[in-house]
Amino acid sequence: MFNKILVANRGEIALRAIRECREMGIGSVAMYSDADADALFMKHADEAFPLGDPEPAASYLNMDKIFDIADKSKAEAIYPGYGFLAENPQFVEACESRGIEFIGPPSKSMHAAKPKHKSRDLMKSHGIPVSPGSDGAIEDESDMAKAFEIAEGIGYPVIVKPSGAGGGIGMKVANSKEELEGAMGYAKSLGSETFGLAAFYLEKYVTHAKHIEFQVMADKKGNTVYVSDRECSVQRRYQKLIEEAPSPVMTPELRREMGDTAVQIAKLLNYVNALTVEFIYDMDEKKYYFNECNTRLQVEHPLTELLTGLNLVKEQIRIAAGEELGYSQDDIQLRGWSIECRINAEDPFMNFMPAPAKIEAWDPPGGFGVRLDAGVYAGYTMPFYYDPLAAKLLSWGNTREEAVATMKRALKEFHIEGIKTNIPFHLVALDNEVFRNGDYTTHFVDEQKLVKQLREMKKAGEIA
Repeated sequence: MFNKILVANRGEIALRAIRECREMGIGSVAMYSDADADALFMKHADEAFPLGDPEPAASYLNMDKIFDIADKSKAEAIYPGYGFLAENPQFVEACESRGIEFIGPPSKSMHAAKPKHKSRDLMKSHGIPVSPGSDGAIEDESDMAKAFEIAEGIGYPVIVKPSGAGGGIGMKVANSKEELEGAMGYAKSLGSETFGLAAFYLEKYVTHAKHIEFQVMADKKGNTVYVSDRECSVQRRYQKLIEEAPSPVMTPELRREMGDTAVQIAKLLNYVNALTVEFIYDMDEKKYYFNECNTRLQVEHPLTELLTGLNLVKEQIRIAAGEELGYSQDDIQLRGWSIECRINAEDPFMNFMPAPAKIEAWDPPGGFGVRLDAGVYAGYTMPFYYDPLAAKLLSWGNTREEAVATMKRALKEFHIEGIKTNIPFHLVALDNEVFRNGDYTTHFVDEQKLVKQLREMKKAGEIA
């Protein structure tokens, strides 16, 4: 086992990793930008080193500074969390060349999973179901001409996806040839300017789709299991807002089939550590398609922990240290239901505009079935340089109805002053009949006009 781990992240996930290190008897090293000098995670670490300039490129994305801290602290391993350098294969290669254990997959597995058109082609070649679309990358004018033929062949609407992007960035739906031309031009320029990769690909757009993902764990001995499914269909502009586990549409037979597919994908990638395989589930056709691989632990991983009792962060550390999985596929049992609401510092009445500020009051909920993963406190000023996530509020119940009721109670108890949050949105969403029925799709927020409903409720004085 490691003696010391550098946690190369910030916020709640950094605090979570530091806490697990302490429980495991491992020394923890934090790194922090000037904007995070008063952050909670930094105060809990055994050692903490400054990064200086708060701009991400100069701090949490600066490999030279990170490796300098690793050398000074004599850290044997680096825990990346999610975001920043967590899915950067060049960073992993640099760890490998320095003899530092990266707590995640090897660089070869990352390269196999990215760019997205490459992993899509790999899956298709091995019989993994993918949505009809283009083969390989679309990059030049001749490829773009073929894209129109492909779109006509599979039928509109189609979706254009930049190969190097993540988090839904740059994706556009096209309902006609004219819209497709604009979407391809946008994807090409955005990909080139933002990710250094102009390539993109085309898929048939599934109109009534659910976003379902599977958590996979794999050790260095080749033992690989799927742990649970999670549904992440409550999104706005492809950004997840509410997640739950299991998915309301999941049956034991479907879970086994999709889970086995996720394990097959992990083995194709020669994967080690925590992997998330995302699928698109067609509600009309009752079919699923491979979407992409996230070569890291997801923000919403606590849903799986509440259903299984597994501590996934500790599992990541143990796997990186060479330990085998202590369980087989048959050992995994799901218990109850869990909901997660992301508590973001943003204004839901102003198009979810980020609203970081000083937190004047922070009085979180409690009680049976409530979990809070947070990295903030009363008196802390949230920096505007980073993601506006303040906390992840989770509920658990024996049934979905219990989990929803517990979440609604917890949201109403949560007292926060100083920052605007999206709690009002969560309450409206959880009260919606389509959500309660479990029939919602990735268009739920727009189709149910939840933002408009929020504004009307505020205007009528029903929301403060």
